Order: sequence, then structure tokens, then C-alpha cells
Amino acid sequence: MLAAMSEQTESRKQRAARRAGEFPPPPEALPRPVLDSHTHLDITVSEAGVPGGGTADDPVAAAIEVAARVGVDRLVQVGVDVGSSRWGAEVAETYGAVVATVALHPNEAPRLSDLDEALREIEALAARDRVRGIGETGMDFFRTGDEGRAAQEESFRAHIAIAKRYGKALVIHDRDAHADVLRILDDEGAPDTVVLHCFSGDGDFATECVRRGYVLSFAGTVTFGSAVALREAAARTPPEQMLVETDAPYLTPMPHRGRPNASYLIPLTVRSLAATTGTDLDALCAAISATGDRVFGPW
Repeated sequence: MLAAMSEQTESRKQRAARRAGEFPPPPEALPRPVLDSHTHLDITVSEAGVPGGGTADDPVAAAIEVAARVGVDRLVQVGVDVGSSRWGAEVAETYGAVVATVALHPNEAPRLSDLDEALREIEALAARDRVRGIGETGMDFFRTGDEGRAAQEESFRAHIAIAKRYGKALVIHDRDAHADVLRILDDEGAPDTVVLHCFSGDGDFATECVRRGYVLSFAGTVTFGSAVALREAAARTPPEQMLVETDAPYLTPMPHRGRPNASYLIPLTVRSLAATTGTDLDALCAAISATGDRVFGPW
């Protein structure tokens, strides 16, 4: 009896390990289309494969198609370095469902031997029509220590200037750096459109960002059981200042946390936000879609 139970337990563990690398099944489609305001198609395909299973001759087209089936009809491909920014700009010029943002991730800036040259390449990409935002840029005090913060700040200030020169949305990565992000925005003067990607603050920080007119983009983290403060932040965010994102292949919403993420899982986060905010699902989808077009559109 004990031996049999042990075999069953091991079998469950093996199944769990195997399934951890699989994309979850598609959720119920949304009543009207929305966008994924922040995804990394390049990383998703290279690290997790093609959403929907199997392989595809055109993995980007396959990811777009799987997302469209559940009501996610527009994607924002986000750059984190020169290479991914260049790739994203080219993808956006190839696929009508995709627009791009370009930037040096805050954790990338301190690693560069020639930050100025990398910023010049980002600025050249910023001039392209299908590039609709500058990001993800900002400050990250979780992964970068004191020795790298000066480079992060220099890079962030330069990206703010690029966003203002080209009239593009500024997409901010803010990890454990709320006060410094606001300080630098105040110093430089914020662009007309600011998006706090994967918003991670509490209700008070959300209230301050809303007061400033910023857009708060919520990821799958808002569905996590421990994210009480984040749901309070969502509850304080007007629908017209709210976006939704995957940050794929990371931050997969419940009940699939730990498995690969992709744009087709956006409906799970949208439904969670509707419940948290007490907003009708159809109305929330309409508001998110309109905000996406205002920030990044028209597609």
C-alpha cells in the first residue's frame, strides 16, 4: 500500500514538472477585444515556444492568431536592449496587430560599455512610425545595486527626453523605486503619456500616479492571492487610466502561475480586474481598448 502511494505521488510530481513548461489552455474569450499592452514575443518564442502547442513556421503569426481567438487583437512588443528593440520595430512593420516600444531596460544600462552609443541607436528607432513608445525604461533597485544606479538614472533621463522629442508614450519599469521614479519625472518633466508597466505599488502610490494623469498597466500579478495591496491599487484606478498586460512569458495569471505566459491569457487578468473594481466586464474591455488606442494607437 505504501509503495503504491509513493508511486502515485511521484507520478503527480513528474506530471507537475512536465506541465510547468507547457502553455496553459486558452481561457474563455472576452466579450469585446482588448490589447496586451506589454509583451516580449521574442523571449516567449525563444524560451517557451509557440503558444497553442507544437511548432510554427511563423511563431509570431501563431501567437497573434491564438490571442485573437480569445479577444486579444492588438499587442505591444517591448524592447529591453538594442537588439530586441530593433527586432520589435521590424516585427511591428510586418504585422498589423503589433506595435513596438524601444528602450534599454534599467538593468541593462549599467552593463553597457558605451551607453551613449546604445541610446543613439534607440533614438534612431524611436523615429519609426510603428514604434509607439519608449520603454521599458526606469529604475530597478531589486536587481541592480548601488553601484549601477547612476547609470540607470542617466539612461532613464535620456529615455524621457527621447519620448518627449518624438511624442511617444513613456513606458516605465519601476521595481522598488517608486519615490525615485517620481523624483526623476519631476526633475525632467514627464512626457504627455506615461505608462507604469506591471504596476507594483499600493493604493496610495496608485492614487498619486492617477492624480498625475499616468496610466497604470496591471499584469497577472494582480490575480495572485498575496496581492492584496495591488488589488487595492487597481480599485483606485479609473478604467480610463488602466491597461492590462502579460509581460510574457513571465507573470502568468492564476490559476496557471508558474507556467509560461502569452497574450492569449489576458482574459484571466481582465476578468480579475473587473471583479476587483466592480466594473462590468464589457465596459472594462471597452475602456481598456480605448486607452490602448489613445496611448499606442491607432494600430
